[in-house]
Amino acid sequence: MLRATAGSVDEEDEGEEELRDGGVPFFVNRGGLPVDEETWERMWRHVARVHPGGEAFGKEMRGAADLPKIPVPSVPTYQPTAVIPQRLEAIQKYIRELQYNHTGTQFYEIKKSRPLTALMDIAKEMTREALPIKCLEAVILGIYLTNNMPGVERFPLSFKSQFSGNYFHHIVLGVHSGGRFGALGMSRREELMFKPLEFKTLMDLVQEYEGAYRGYWHSLRKVKIGQYVSHDAHSVEQIEWKHSILDVDKLSKEELRRELERHTRDMRLKIGKPAPPSPTKDRRNSMGSPLRGPNSPVRRISRVERRSSAEKKVLEQKPSRDMNGYQIRV
Repeated sequence: MLRATAGSVDEEDEGEEELRDGGVPFFVNRGGLPVDEETWERMWRHVARVHPGGEAFGKEMRGAADLPKIPVPSVPTYQPTAVIPQRLEAIQKYIRELQYNHTGTQFYEIKKSRPLTALMDIAKEMTREALPIKCLEAVILGIYLTNNMPGVERFPLSFKSQFSGNYFHHIVLGVHSGGRFGALGMSRREELMFKPLEFKTLMDLVQEYEGAYRGYWHSLRKVKIGQYVSHDAHSVEQIEWKHSILDVDKLSKEELRRELERHTRDMRLKIGKPAPPSPTKDRRNSMGSPLRGPNSPVRRISRVERRSSAEKKVLEQKPSRDMNGYQIRV
């Protein structure tokens, strides 16, 4: 039977102990690495619930002494002559080799309100530990691995889809270089992750993902697009995750095109704006921990700058296909 998924944590869900994607629970490891005993046992309980072999499979795996060693992928390096598309493909290959995290526990705690410098520390940890990741972690890792490519602009691109009454969240890292758009990312489904640097407009890129969702009988409901992310790994800026919020199912194709063109112009305008100064070396060291400290900057609320399509023309929504309660998780 067909199953597909690519879930991420919405910002408003970060405070919950048990998170859900399309009705399926998963947890975030908030205790750091190596995982503590409680997290470890909880992970195996999840395996017993979701694996066809149940508890017997878990006991067999935990008692096995001859499990094969998992190869640790190497962080990509490039020849000086390597062009941008080749470098992006090498980064995506590395992300894919880390594999999608099916354990029910997200190993790295990603809080979107953290400054960029703290998120980059988490990305470094990902390269050291080489554990499986989910889509939000892949976005942070993609930013880290493209920081040394000044000709590549990066921006978060997230999706909300619906299938059989449940909602699903996914996010990728949009990229723009040489007048073309593409994306880096992680998903259980190949069609919902990497996109080569070949799309002329942001509209073309979004439509590519919308078509992929239709291929799994999902209706794309909402698209959130952030601003370009700074290339300064020590920046105290916070990533602007949702500069534009577009209700895809309430916009005509032409209205969606105009909104995406406007967002593209907004992103270009940001390139010329000076970024806040990076912290001093002493402060940089004090901010290195992923845990939020008392001196961490307060999250900026920029609702005025965000563009929403909520007031746009509402089209009649077609009921999603009911497949007797079965969920195709993307």
